Amino acid sequence: MPRRYRPQKRKIEPDVRYNNVQVQSFINRVMKRGKKSTATRLVYDTFDLIEKQSKKDPLEVFQQALKNVSPVMEVKPRRVGGATYQVPMEVSVDRQFALATRWILAATRARSGRSFSEKLAGELMDAYNNTGPSIRKRDETHKMAEANRAFSHYRIGR
Repeated sequence: MPRRYRPQKRKIEPDVRYNNVQVQSFINRVMKRGKKSTATRLVYDTFDLIEKQSKKDPLEVFQQALKNVSPVMEVKPRRVGGATYQVPMEVSVDRQFALATRWILAATRARSGRSFSEKLAGELMDAYNNTGPSIRKRDETHKMAEANRAFSHYRIGR
């Protein structure tokens, strides 16, 4: 049975430098303990590093990295009788962004040494070039969905 109440999506204002909603949303996810100015500085430092190292537009690198990491399919558990099946589902655009940012930031925080900006720049460049832990995570998710294709007829109604 579906839930009755689904909260409204909040409107996020675009960021100051790139006038981009995705960048602002990413800054919000980098933020810890409400320190938005620190998170903003870290993300902009990262973009400056990317520009210096690769001579490419950092916004373009960021968006391509997100696109590369975004999963198309994922599995969701569904109870049928006494058994729980992992049912493959398409991923909505909002959830693709959420998962991609989550995986990129998790991989960034797991990297060793250096400053956060350098680690994030490295992770975004890896994702841009289709390598690294966040891309591996996306591939795992796709493999899981592919392996459970037999249960796709148990689709969850949305």
